Parts: sequence; structure tokens; C-alpha cells
Amino acid sequence: MALGLMVALGLMVAPPLAAQTAQTLPHGTGTVKSVSGDGFVLTTTAGEDVSVTVPSGAKVLIVPPGSKNLSAATPGTVADVQAGDRALVTGTQGDTATALHAARVILMKSTAIAETHEAEEAAWTKGGGGIVRSVDATSGQISISSGLRTVTITTQPATILRRYAGDSVRFADARPSTIAEIHPGDQLRVRGTRSADGSTIAADEIVTGTFRHFSGLLTAVDQAAGTVTLKDLATHKVVTVEVTPNSDVRRLPPTAARMIATRMHGGAEGNGGGARSGEGQPGGAGAHGEAAGAADASGTQRAGMDLSQMLSRLPAESLAGLKTGDAVMIVATSPAGESEHNSAVTLLVGVEPILTAPSGESMTLSPWSVGSEPDAGGGGGEGGSGPGK
Repeated sequence: MALGLMVALGLMVAPPLAAQTAQTLPHGTGTVKSVSGDGFVLTTTAGEDVSVTVPSGAKVLIVPPGSKNLSAATPGTVADVQAGDRALVTGTQGDTATALHAARVILMKSTAIAETHEAEEAAWTKGGGGIVRSVDATSGQISISSGLRTVTITTQPATILRRYAGDSVRFADARPSTIAEIHPGDQLRVRGTRSADGSTIAADEIVTGTFRHFSGLLTAVDQAAGTVTLKDLATHKVVTVEVTPNSDVRRLPPTAARMIATRMHGGAEGNGGGARSGEGQPGGAGAHGEAAGAADASGTQRAGMDLSQMLSRLPAESLAGLKTGDAVMIVATSPAGESEHNSAVTLLVGVEPILTAPSGESMTLSPWSVGSEPDAGGGGGEGGSGPGK
């Protein structure tokens, strides 16, 4: 997100001449890799290193994340540049692709990016999520099942709508969408303002998607093909799931697995409420009406919430670390019209105590990995932004 904003800044400076200059002069955009006394090394989005020299007369402007122009920029110096910062550098005539003499540096501080990202995570967490029950495109209202209650989501023309891409497991790849693309049964995550009683949320941003959930014991691990195969406990069908470099693969320690299984068996504190068979939702609840949840007060929902909340803190795992007989829970996407092609968004291994506990077969993971984006990969993501991976 921050990198995209930096590119936008380079092209949206108000004076047309400045914009034209930024486009015609040699320039580079990326992340600061290292710094020296009078310059720094910039790693571009293509992974190439560019040596940047900052003369004493060069302009250094520091902009906050979210800026669309330079109106909020504050002046800085080369001493303000630190490793991890995002930068857009405009060079001078005669510069090469790997060496720039900066005429101007637009800088976005890594600390500011981290603070903005943390605030966005908090906003998504305070929002909500669930399974879509109904959609009224005319009024802009969406009804969702969230745990044991029904929540009404209200949208406005300014509400940002995005949808998980069927051919990508990355939240960052969620594409612009419309309310007409949202259907009952979809999983939804919302960022916005919740009413005092929690029954409605005025949406600032909504992300939806259709996800598939699998759980069972691995019958095959093919490292060459990058796939795992299992017999799904819910459908009793053999399924093959692709594990991509962007799949978030985690291992649940045995102690944590046993603790969650105990809660599912009736040891959970606080309110119960069960995960419904066959579907899952952000926060760990499922979606076959409130009657099913009321009938199962074993603590499955609480356990599901524990899994979703702890996911980003669990040890990262890799395909090489998986073996036949491992118990797994998987959230996957499938491209439209390709029901046999499943790509893992999240794969959690070490869940045998959970799957063998009462209601364990009906428990599912949250598909959202907000915090881990946009750099999640290979099970080593940072944790979920929004919607979590």
C-alpha cells in the first residue's frame, strides 16, 4: 500500500511541469536498504539495488502515509533517511538505472508506515465479520450472521468494496468489487463504525470472498508439485490443495492444541456457541443459522476465536515440514469455475486433538490474514491486516 502511494505521489504533484519532470528524469522507487553519509541504497520493486547520492542542494520531503500530494510534506535532510523507509527518488540528466544523483527525495518513514498499519489492523478488529445472510443492493444493506447474532452492514457510495481474488491467496490482491457481487453464504469482513448496541455497522470498507474449508489427515505431501492431499472429514472426499509461496502455513504446538480441544469438550469459560458445520467466518464462527449455534454450547466458537487470534503468533511451518499423517485445517480459494483447483490461504498443522474433540470436525479457521499482508509468504507472514494473512 505504502509503495503504491509513493508512486502516486511521484505522478500527482500539483504543478504539471513537476509531474512531467518526475516522469522524464531518471527515477527510482522502493525501500531503503542501507544508508551512508551522503546517500543510500534503494531496492526497487523489481529487486534491483540503486545507489543514490544526495547532494547538499537536493530536496528531501517527508510525507505521511495516505498522502495524495505534497501538501502535507515537511522538509528533511539525508540524515532523516533510514533503512526500511520507502522512497521515491528523482535523479538528474545522465544518471543510470543503477546510480542516481537525487534532485528530490520523497520519503515515507517506516515508523509512520508501521503505525498506520497498526491503526488499520485495529480498525478491522473493531469492525466485524461473518457470513452473508442477505443483500439489498438498492438500500445498500447487507445482513450477516456473526456468532449468534445478526448484524446489519450499511454502505454508502464512498464505501470501499473489495473481493478476494479466486486465483490468489493474498489479501493484498483483493480487487475492487460491487455490492452486486456479494451473495448469501459469502464471508465478509468490515471496517467501520459500530452502533452502541452492536447491531449495525456503518461500513468504511468491506472485503468479501468465497472460501473452502478442509480438515483431516494428510495422505500425501508432494514437494515437487507443491501440493498436499487429504480426505476431508466433512465431505469424505479426497482433495488436493496447492501450497503456494504466499500460503500462510503455521504449526500449532501440542499444548495449545490440547487446551483448545479441552475447551471444545466443555471447559471453555464465558459464553458458548458452536461453530456450524461446513462453513467458517472471521472470528472463528460458522454459518448455518443461530439454531445450530444455540444447540452447541460446548465452547467450539471460543476455541475457533482462539485459533484465529493466535494464528499470527504461531511458529511458521513450510511444505517441507509436513508429512503424511499430519492433522491439518485448511482455508483455500478456488478460481471461478475450477472447483478442483484449491490454493491454500491458511494451513494449520498439529490440530489432531481438535479434530478428534466433540464438534471438532465442524470447526474452521478464519480466512482473513490482514496483518500478514502484503508481505506474507511461505508460512512466514507477519500475521493477518485486515482482513488479518
